[in-house]
Amino acid sequence: MKIVVLDGYTENPGDLSWDALKELGEVEVYDRTSYEESPLIAERIGDAEIVVINKTPVSRETMDKCENIKLIAVLATGYNVVDYAYAKEKGIPVVNVPTYGTQIVGQYALGLLLEICSHYGHHDECVKEGKWENNPDWCFWDYPMIELYGKTAGIIGLGRIGQATAKLLNALDMEVIAYDAHESEAGKKLAEYVSLDELFARSDVIFLHCPLFPATEGIINKENIAKMKDGVILINNSRGQLVVEQDLADALNSGKVYAAGLDVVSTEPIKGDNPLLTAKNCIITPHISWAAQASRQRIMDITVDNIKAFLEGNTVNQVNK
Repeated sequence: MKIVVLDGYTENPGDLSWDALKELGEVEVYDRTSYEESPLIAERIGDAEIVVINKTPVSRETMDKCENIKLIAVLATGYNVVDYAYAKEKGIPVVNVPTYGTQIVGQYALGLLLEICSHYGHHDECVKEGKWENNPDWCFWDYPMIELYGKTAGIIGLGRIGQATAKLLNALDMEVIAYDAHESEAGKKLAEYVSLDELFARSDVIFLHCPLFPATEGIINKENIAKMKDGVILINNSRGQLVVEQDLADALNSGKVYAAGLDVVSTEPIKGDNPLLTAKNCIITPHISWAAQASRQRIMDITVDNIKAFLEGNTVNQVNK
């Protein structure tokens, strides 16, 4: 069985091993191929039967050129880089990794909020620049410190990751409310379900943990921001397209939104003309909520299990049945 990994570097920059995958067949690993449609993709797939990708696209044209493909395995949860409907027509299963980073993504969301509230990195730099040493008082800060106790956190999307975040927020004695199109008993133990408009009106902090669907695309927009409290904080480490970026930048610059902590943007890698790059009080990190070694090892393990199951005739985690 010939297996090709088209963009393996972000999954494994050298601290993991491909050995378990190599036990399943002849493996060729490329660190990077292309994040846009390119003839190089089909060239590198060649006659491989199993294609492993993260963000390299696999289009209709590529599948038609590479007639040996029998399985496409995605090293991630999102699979929109694959023309999965056409793959279904051709009888090619597309499999993903639906759950691997629940805890770390919740942890990262809280970390973004805590950084906004206390500006740890900034104050560390201030100490090393001598600002504390040369300060007339025994302590020094030049950002307001925010206490989260008693404040209201609103979570849009109370699935696995939303629930992981809710548990952390409950531990901080915050009031947790949530909006989700599908309410669950597990969710009710962690948060009060409310309407979306009520969440906007009541929340001091809003977390985005919902998937990207037509109904959620651009959910953070000028109209909905107007429904929020003045000085609200926004945290998004879900999908960048949930936010209309110019509207959020305008709200940050006006002070309507006090601060934003973002690990995702609409186009990645970020473009130099993104309005959030120059917006006030906006922390942007480069889509790394998921990237802890333990989390990436789970991706590796589940991907290997997905391929093993396929080879045994029992396909699991298929997204295009």
